[in-house]
Amino acid sequence: MTTQHRTACDPLPAACDVLVVGSGNAGFVAAISAVQSGAEHVLLIDKCPDEWVGGNTYFTAGAYRTTHSGLPDLLPMVNNVDHETAQKIELSPYTEADFHADLEKVCDGRSDAELASILVWQSNDTIKWLSRQGIRFQLSFNRQAYEVEGKIKFWGGRSLMTEDGGKGLVADLRKAALAHGVRTSWNTALVDLQPPRRMGDEIIAMVNNAGKETAIRAQAIILAAGGFESNPRMRGQFLGPDWTRAMVRGTPYNTGDCLEIAMSRLDAQPYGDWSGCHAVAWDANVNPSMGDRVASNEHTKSGYPLGLMLNTDGRRFVDEGADLRNYTYAEYGRAVLGQPDHVAFQVWDSRVASMLRSEEYREERVERITANSIEELSEKCLARGLRNRANFVQTIRDYNEAVYANRQETSSCPRKFNPAIRDGLSTLSSSKSVDPPKTNWALPLDKGPFLAVKVTCGITFTFGGLKLSADTSQIINSINGKPIPGFYCCGEMLGGLFYHNYPGGSGLTSGAVFGRRAGQAAARRVLAIRQGRSYPGKL
Repeated sequence: MTTQHRTACDPLPAACDVLVVGSGNAGFVAAISAVQSGAEHVLLIDKCPDEWVGGNTYFTAGAYRTTHSGLPDLLPMVNNVDHETAQKIELSPYTEADFHADLEKVCDGRSDAELASILVWQSNDTIKWLSRQGIRFQLSFNRQAYEVEGKIKFWGGRSLMTEDGGKGLVADLRKAALAHGVRTSWNTALVDLQPPRRMGDEIIAMVNNAGKETAIRAQAIILAAGGFESNPRMRGQFLGPDWTRAMVRGTPYNTGDCLEIAMSRLDAQPYGDWSGCHAVAWDANVNPSMGDRVASNEHTKSGYPLGLMLNTDGRRFVDEGADLRNYTYAEYGRAVLGQPDHVAFQVWDSRVASMLRSEEYREERVERITANSIEELSEKCLARGLRNRANFVQTIRDYNEAVYANRQETSSCPRKFNPAIRDGLSTLSSSKSVDPPKTNWALPLDKGPFLAVKVTCGITFTFGGLKLSADTSQIINSINGKPIPGFYCCGEMLGGLFYHNYPGGSGLTSGAVFGRRAGQAAARRVLAIRQGRSYPGKL
């Protein structure tokens, strides 16, 4: 296979078979899939410079959610498990029913049924396909497992990640695309689209390549250019005024341009939860307008299930133990944004502080506020934005009283702390209550020294996108409800899968599943035109 590589300094080709817009997980997968499916000339462009290639994928932990039949199904794909370690692992199968149930639960039953079925059904095959393309998978010991009584217990239905997280994933995708002869051009922004009038006519894409406007002719275009999370205007318009204050967790280049072009020039149908997004608890002391290419995902602060979160008024505002982190962290990032000053303090005592992930909470990565008493901790937090010390101290005292009241009532059948499951250790009792309760992992927070970290909301990606045909992966026209010939989308630009929340790791899986399908469909269109026959349509 011929290997070609283009940068923004090379002249752009005047024509290609398939043009892919966007250099994240979905875009690269779509380009590779198109080549494998028969497209000879595939061009991938992005408006970002070379050093920002990878979109939001670069800033992820590289986690993929997939169905599997247990450890033996995953071991052939991973590179970090030896025989001795494998004997200690407890990893239950994650079935199609499990995946469907998780989508149903966290998305309030609103996910598009056809899209959800495709995502679940093709997840395992797509992950194995990625592995064959050279994506280096590992079991996610540091993020998704705890050692309990000598066993390594995985939890939360999300066991796989890529080596070196999003950084490693982007490097592997770039290498695979290069090996497949995918041509790339950075500093190249899509600025307009002209759809074909008849079957066989070429699509005209107008692009701005390093300041020069150029036309590219293509038989098919795959839009994989991300959402609008980096655009304060669109965040305020669709998510609400507070979202102009959210920090951008990833790339500054996902500004919704391609969504607006598709809707205005193609009459593409907007679809899904345009008022929803993925957001996380994020270090409050970092650059608010873009992610850090060195720290990447390490500014995420996901240790709240082991402790408490208090706002600047000194009040708790979520049930930190409502569910395993994979099912709450995207929702709780939004909850932090809704607090006074849009910040909160995560708090732990010495019982659990050592269990926090070092990549997120080590001294080199985040300001650790430490003290020998809750009173001293409140004073130090006061200098960092806490408004009400008395409430802060009393909230933690009330919480501790509720924990001990629960233990007294359940002393005849005590529960054991287990962070790998919903252990039922709670603040619920007949004699003492706190609002909100903590329904799992409710240990007393009274053993010094104490630790606090200041967090805000970091937005990752938006849920609203475009409607596509589940059968053909083509974008749907908002006027006639029919597929728009030659136009496909995937990744964050696909709407209808996630509402309000999402199961952790399903974003990258969605990008890969629907990116692969878009590449296959686009190549089928190219081959049909080349052979002078009608487009076969369904995948």
